Amino acid sequence: MFIGFIFLRIGVNQRTHDIGMYIALGAQHRDVLRLVMKDGIRLTLLGIVLGVAGAFAVTRLMVSLLFEVKPTDPATLIAVALLLSAAALVACYIPSRRALSIQPITALRYE
Repeated sequence: MFIGFIFLRIGVNQRTHDIGMYIALGAQHRDVLRLVMKDGIRLTLLGIVLGVAGAFAVTRLMVSLLFEVKPTDPATLIAVALLLSAAALVACYIPSRRALSIQPITALRYE
């Protein structure tokens, strides 16, 4: 998740000019927020899919470590996925707020 946050922050830094132009052309704050959050949500969903697939792949190794919980317990997998999704969305919100503070004139001079 931390790596995804770093990639999202780098993406916002690299797209400063584009986001500034988007704001200069009249984009609302919710449009910019949606633009940046969409990338974060995409990374989050990819991470959840890969994580659940990995959890199913290593269930035979985990059986001896789990007590009174099945390795493929759906409630546990869903709870962990929701918890990590919530943390990822909060982590995506930080670069989104930074993108909202971009001044169009600064973005035009950026390159």
